[in-house]
Amino acid sequence: MHEPDAENRRWLRRYAPAEGAARRLVCFPHAGGSATFFTPLARVLAPGTDVLAVQYPGRQDRLDEACVDQIAPLADRITDTLAGSTDLPLAFFGHSMGAVVAFEVARRLRRAHQVRLTRLFVSGRRAPSRHRPSRVHSLADRELLAEVGALGGTDTRLLDDPGVRAMILPAIRADYRAVETYRYEPGQDLDCPVSVLFGESDPQTAHDDAAEWGRHTDKDVEVHMFPGGHFFLVDQAPRITGLLAEHLASQTEPVRSSWHAAAVRRAPTDR
Repeated sequence: MHEPDAENRRWLRRYAPAEGAARRLVCFPHAGGSATFFTPLARVLAPGTDVLAVQYPGRQDRLDEACVDQIAPLADRITDTLAGSTDLPLAFFGHSMGAVVAFEVARRLRRAHQVRLTRLFVSGRRAPSRHRPSRVHSLADRELLAEVGALGGTDTRLLDDPGVRAMILPAIRADYRAVETYRYEPGQDLDCPVSVLFGESDPQTAHDDAAEWGRHTDKDVEVHMFPGGHFFLVDQAPRITGLLAEHLASQTEPVRSSWHAAAVRRAPTDR
């Protein structure tokens, strides 16, 4: 049985010191991704924002742990860990699969701990209520890696190395299984604003898919479209970091909004 501090160290990474921070942002990686993906963001937002990045089992320094291939138990375990990190105003940022995990953790924190986020940022992912059948996780290794490489988030030179492939394939397959078998269960959703970010040429998220996030909160939803594909956030990092920083600074305290979720507005950064 892990002690609470040890459990936090297993699941959460802090890549930039932020003592005295006014707020906290928790970041959730994409399928096959790891906490280190958010190192640049943590360094830019510190010290005003304490950035915690979630490290899923089965990768990097958790390589010896079994992967979790279902969203619900993954969200349950992260919720238990984060319950002790709610001493600051709290926001979430999740990309692709991470958006789904962030959403489900936010629901659980609200239901079990009465914790309301200041804002949920979701990136590169259609709304939870928009299901699209996919079986990438059941493909043979070569075809699975081709699908991953086509999205542009992984250096394909790494995938050519047999040793690297052997290390990362189990996590990629488990993550794809988790997100592809996920089914949204209607119930208590969110009571915080939501910012939806997506790439204009992303084959996995159209504008209607992004706007549908408005069904999952009773506060305002804004949709931001950026140039690029599924990993638009890499090339558009300065603009996205600026957007996050602006919202986080303005929402250190929970805000009231006159916008209903159905009134989705296009944000100034849209094209």
